[in-house]
Parts: sequence; C-alpha cells; structure tokens
Amino acid sequence: MTVFILVAGVFTGTHVWQETAAELAAAGGEVHAVPLSGVDAGHPAPSARADLETHVEDVIAVIDAVDAASGREIVLVGHDYGIHPVLGAADRRPQRVARVVYLDCAMPQDGVPALAAVPDQTVRGQLVERLRRGETAGALAPPARDEWQRWGSTAGVSDGALDRLTALAAPQPLGTLLQPLRLTGAVATVPTTGVLCTRNGVSIDLVQRLVDFGDPRAAALTGPQVSFFELPTGHWPMLSCPAELADVLLRAAAGEGRRLRPAGAGTPPAHLRPFPLDVPELPRDRRGHVDLYVPGTEGGRRPAVIFVHGGPVPAGARPTPRDWPTLVGYARLAAAEGMVGVTLDHRLHDITDYERAAADVTAAVELVRADPRVDADRVALWFFSGGGPLTADWLTKPPAWLRCLAASYPILAPLPNWGLTDSRFRPVLGVAHAGALPIVLVRAGRETPEIAATVEAFVTAAEDCGAHLELVDVPNGHHGFETLDAPEETRPALLHAMRSVVTHLTSS
Repeated sequence: MTVFILVAGVFTGTHVWQETAAELAAAGGEVHAVPLSGVDAGHPAPSARADLETHVEDVIAVIDAVDAASGREIVLVGHDYGIHPVLGAADRRPQRVARVVYLDCAMPQDGVPALAAVPDQTVRGQLVERLRRGETAGALAPPARDEWQRWGSTAGVSDGALDRLTALAAPQPLGTLLQPLRLTGAVATVPTTGVLCTRNGVSIDLVQRLVDFGDPRAAALTGPQVSFFELPTGHWPMLSCPAELADVLLRAAAGEGRRLRPAGAGTPPAHLRPFPLDVPELPRDRRGHVDLYVPGTEGGRRPAVIFVHGGPVPAGARPTPRDWPTLVGYARLAAAEGMVGVTLDHRLHDITDYERAAADVTAAVELVRADPRVDADRVALWFFSGGGPLTADWLTKPPAWLRCLAASYPILAPLPNWGLTDSRFRPVLGVAHAGALPIVLVRAGRETPEIAATVEAFVTAAEDCGAHLELVDVPNGHHGFETLDAPEETRPALLHAMRSVVTHLTSS
C-alpha cells in the first residue's frame, strides 16, 4: 500500500484534496492531506507566527505518524507553494520518502524563499520590499473570486468549485513566503515526478527545450529517477480533474512517467537543426550583441530586417540565439532579398526579464539604424515565440521608420503562470494603437492551445480596431515549424511572409 501525503498551495488547505483523496483511497491508497498551521481552519498556531519551518514540521509530523515497520511507501505531493514544505520535510526524512511529486510548481533551491515562485509579479515585488525592510510578520490576503487567475490558470475549474475555493481561502502567513528554504542535499537521493498542467503554460516539451538549451538547472531532470506527466488543465487539477490527477499520482508512485532526453543525446535539438531553405553563405559582421548580414558592398543604404528571438533562454545557453541556424537563415534570406538581415542576443533569461530584454532590443535597433549601410528610415522588426510580448512597445507607439512588424508563432499575451497581468508587455492591448503600421503574423496551425489562444485574441483585437494585419498560415505547422516540420510544408509560408515584409520596406 502506498501512503500519499498531500500538501496544498497558497491560501488553500486540506479541503482542496477531498475528491482526489477519495479516488486514491478507492484505489487502495492511504491518504493524508496535511493541515498547515495558520492556514487550515482550526489548526493551531496563529498565522502571524507560522513560517516555512512551521509547515515543514507539519509535514514531518505526518511522515513520522506512518508506521515505519509497515513497509508502506510514502509519496509526498506538493502543489504550488506546498512543494517547499514537502522538500524541507523530505530532506530530513529521505529514507522514509519513496517519491516526491512536484504538482504544477517550481523547483525550489536551498536558501531561496517561496516568494521567488510567486507568479503575480506585483505581489512578488511588494513581498521583496517587505523582506528588505525586515517586515516578516502578518499575512497576505487571499485573492478575490476574479483574481485567482493571477496565481495560475483556472482552466477547467467549475464555477461552483471556484466559489468554494474562494469561500474557504485563508490568508497566507508571510513567514511561509519570506523564510528561505533550507536543504542539506539529502533530498536529492529521493526519486521525483513532475506533473505539469499544460493549460497553465508548462509542458514536457517545454522542459525538454530547457534541457536542450543547456540550462544546468534542467540537466538534473534527465536522471533515471525523474519522470513526468502532463494534465491538460489549469493550475488546480485537484479541482478541475481529480480522478485524472489521482490516476497520475498512482502511476507516479509505480515509477511510471515520461523521461527527458539528456542534452546532446540523439538527434540535434530543434533550435540547432538546419534552416529549411537554401540561402547564400554570407559572412556575419558582429557589432556588440548584434550581427549584420549585408548583401555585398554595392547599392548604398539598404532597408534592414531585425530578427528578435524568443525565450526565455538560459543565460548559459551555447550557442546563443543569434547563432541558431533558424535565425541566421532568416537573416541570410533577408539579405538574399536585398535587405540587411540582423540577428541579436537579448537577455530574456526568465519571465521577469522582459524589461531588460526590451532595453536590449531597443539598443540593437539604435545600433543598426546608425550603421552607414542601413537606411535608417526603413526598418522592420520580426519577433519569434516568447519574444512576442516585446512587440507591445512597438505596436503602442510605432515610430515612422518602422515600416513593418512581423511575428512568427508568437506569444501575444502573457500566459497564466507568468504573472505579467499588469505589465506593459501585452500586445493584445497594444495593437489598438498600431495605426497604419503593417503587421505580418505567421500562425502555426498546430500551435499549443495556450499560445493559440493569445494569437486568436490578438487577431480579434486587430480586426476590431482595423489594424493592417496580414495573416500567413502554416496549416500543419508546429511551434518552431522551420526545424520541426517537413520543408515542403513550411517553405511557401516562410517565403510569402518574407516577401510581404520586403514589400513593406521597399514601397514608397
């Protein structure tokens, strides 16, 4: 018999696990939902005094209550914030724990408080300031009914369940978010399973991409003791699909799940595969964080197309994006059309880095426009994937020299788990101010539902305000179709989009 010990996330208590616990028990499991001090109603310790260490002790108490001589294996499940006390407890009782399940949560590290994983960046900033001032007492008020989305996607949660979640929500003691997690490293010996909720913006393929980029934090996820599952739902699967969650937890306890491929194993990762078109082998001219591909030495000043990569991309990724075959291919294709093709590196290493990445893109644009080979009054910007939010500034206040804005399989609104609700990086809102700026949008027909929803919202907003939007579709294309799909499927749309951009740059 497996013993499942379930630990809930911020503002929530044992009540969220009722349906999932019943399913696990019906399948023969023993289930304990941990009442966390200062959060669960009636549990001792005033919320003002509860901290992360308090909650670690709460979990340890449940572990110690399980008869060690019974031979029953313990699986610890941490949802959201709950993974922090779970890891703290497993680190002190590694021999007692058979597996740790990360349920749609971050990967906490030693010495880092849980506030680092708070998705609402406005709240996170306020907590950082309170920590800086040494104000660790008190509690954070729970969200109102219409504010849960700021803490994770509510996709799949019924109105009744959302009403109940709101009614039973409790203030979160600040000490639980501000006190650093302390790990000795013993927990590293415990097998782990990640359960990713795709409607909240994370998938196994996305994690595999981080491994392929060379992110050292992700490299450990390729070990034989690590497995993954996906659930096509939002951030609260215990409310949206409790039976499916229970099934996944049972399979995780049995050691099932998908394994990740180590970086460099097998075929090259998608971002390092060849560009699908034959393009001239022009040399690059490297200027700071910018590379220019210039078509010959004749012809005076030429229009420029600046290609802005997506992300987040780990800071240590090699090669850096401006040397990826896809971006180099696009730049050389632009040069074959008589333009100056430009690639660049920007510092979008985390969701919190959009401000810094936007500044890097602006600096790159200024460098390119100042180049004597470039017609400073004829420039196009072309964004990819997670670079999509960076279009917002250019859509909101398009300068006269910006003759076209293009985007391929872009993310055009913050995803639910990004916490960027109040940020300026919202192209869906910015397009209303685009005026006469031509916009070329390349859509992947097999885009992930979460990203496709942002594209659909953008298209609707563009149509409502009469923006000059041209749609170029790759019906069978996936996100990153240039290197994932058959060239014959992608070439026509790729060439069409490039020639549209060139037409806007060269027309009077």
